This record gives sequence, structure tokens and C-alpha cells, in this order.
Amino acid sequence: MADSEQATDIDLVRSASQGDESAFELLFERHKLRVSGIAGRFFQDHVEDIVQESFTRAYFALSDFTESAGGSVSSWLAKIAFNTCYDEMRRRGRRRENILSQLTDADVRIIKALTADSRAESVAVSRDLANKLLAQLSAEDRVVLVLFDVEGLSVAEIGQVMGWSAPKVKIRVFRARADLRRILQKFL
Repeated sequence: MADSEQATDIDLVRSASQGDESAFELLFERHKLRVSGIAGRFFQDHVEDIVQESFTRAYFALSDFTESAGGSVSSWLAKIAFNTCYDEMRRRGRRRENILSQLTDADVRIIKALTADSRAESVAVSRDLANKLLAQLSAEDRVVLVLFDVEGLSVAEIGQVMGWSAPKVKIRVFRARADLRRILQKFL
């Protein structure tokens, strides 16, 4: 593709789907930080593996991307990344006992402060602690909380990313928050 640095993402997808490897490499360079950020929200380890898997899936799904679906290449890649993370969480399964045993005394103090303080936002929660707590949830609950509360996606957007109905998204958010509250109650 001539002058690929100036090409739009959609132009790059078209070229990559016709076999232009340099176009796909440029897509990777443009979007790898976003995909890494998504993977980092769910995993502290193997982020690079998740990024690689996400872009591998994207490469094989280039022909599935359509502008008429109303999405951008960035949101399409984000959807692939979220689903890759979701699949990996389901594959790994839950290890509640192992994760809870990794909580430090400082983590427990923060949890107690969170549950005791009605102004919970005033307590800083480390990424490590948040990941430990979120790891206690099912893969569905974890992904829906990250999409809703961290990424700020709407119910409709989450439904589109995950292929779920709006009522399912609402129920998952409600249940995930209730489960997280139950986990936090263990430390009171």
C-alpha cells in the first residue's frame, strides 16, 4: 500500500485482508497499546500473550470487519481483545482459595477502609488488590464489571461487545456487584 502511514485504519484493514502484511503490521503498531491496556485490566501476567492472541484473531477475522456495522477498527479490535481476555479467564478458571491467601495485611486494611467509609472513592485501591478481588468473580462477572465500571461502556455497548442482550448485561452487573460485596464482607 503506497503511503500507508497516511492510510486510515479502514484502508489498512482492506489492504491487510487482500494479503498486505505491512498494512496489518501498521494496524498492530497503531493499536497495540490499546489492546495491551485492555489485557492489563484483566491480567498482570501474560499480557503479551493476550495481545498476540488478540491480533492473531483479528488477522483471521479481517474479512469479517465491515464499515457498515457502524464500528471503527479500534472498537472492533477492542471487542476482540475483551473476548480474548474473557476466553482466557474462562480457560484459567477461578482459583479463589489461592488468590485470597495472597492478600496482604495492607490489602485487608484497605478492604476494611473501603467497606467502612461511605466515601469509598477516597480510599486508593492498588491495581494488584483490585485484580485479586476481581479474580474471585466468574469470568462473565469480571468482564462485565471492567467494561461497565472501568471502561465506562454503556449497557448497549457491552451487549454489542459480548454478544449479550441488554437484560443479560444488567443482570450480570447487578450480580457481579453483589458477589463482590459478599467477597468484601468476608473481611469485616
